[in-house]
Parts: sequence; structure tokens; C-alpha cells
Amino acid sequence: MRENCVKRTLCCAGILFLGLLAFSTFFPGESPAAEVQPDCDIQSGGCQKTLNDRTIELEILPRPVKAMSDLTFRVRILGAPLTGAPSIDLGMPGMNMGRNHVKLEKNSMDVYEGRGVIVRCHSGKTVWQATVNLPDAGKVIFTFDVVY
Repeated sequence: MRENCVKRTLCCAGILFLGLLAFSTFFPGESPAAEVQPDCDIQSGGCQKTLNDRTIELEILPRPVKAMSDLTFRVRILGAPLTGAPSIDLGMPGMNMGRNHVKLEKNSMDVYEGRGVIVRCHSGKTVWQATVNLPDAGKVIFTFDVVY
């Protein structure tokens, strides 16, 4: 009887190992245990990143930044002028949340604004990303916490 229990345990462990191996093969760089940490304290104010010869500042209002509420996304570009308006794609690190695109319009010489909503994730995770897309220049990613 004990021998059957040991065999079942080894079999289950082997199946688990093969499952993890398959996951890492089909989803390289993604690990269920890996958690992306915020690099932006969006609840305290704007955050800045640099891309080539530009400084990009992201601010989300009102604060606290809450899921499922109307938000204003403000992007300020310092440096070389852009060839067009930037945009923002919202999502969660390592999780497909569907398309959530924020169109930005020029508000002043170097400030662009748009409205959007950060949805609530059924997993309960609160770390989100805003990918600011700069026409003909690239993109920068801001990772931050939201309030549920």
C-alpha cells in the first residue's frame, strides 16, 4: 500500500514538473511567481522617464487613482517636438486585459490629455502599466498601483 502511495506522489510530481516546463517553453519570461513592482508612485504625483532626447511625464487625475472611475491622463513631453499626438495603452504586467487605449489631444505646447478608465481585475491585483506611445520615437512604460 505504501509503495502505491509513493508511486502516485512521484507521478504527480513528474506531471507538475512537465506542466511547469511546458509553461516556461510557451511563455518565456513569464513566471507565475514573478511579480512586477511599480516604478512610479502615481498616487503622489507625476512620474518621469527619459527616451532619447525627451523627458516624458505621466500624471493621472484625480488622486487617488481608482479603478472603475473616469480618469484624466496627462502626458507632458519635454525636448524635441513630436510628429503627432502620443497615446496610451493600459494593461497589467503579464496579463491580457484586452485593449484599453487612451487617445491624447494637445492641450498646450507640450501637454497632451485624454480620458479613460482602468478596469478592476478579477484577480485582485492592483499593479497596472501605462505604455505611452510616442509617434516616430518609441514608447515608455510606467508601472504603478491603483486603488480598488
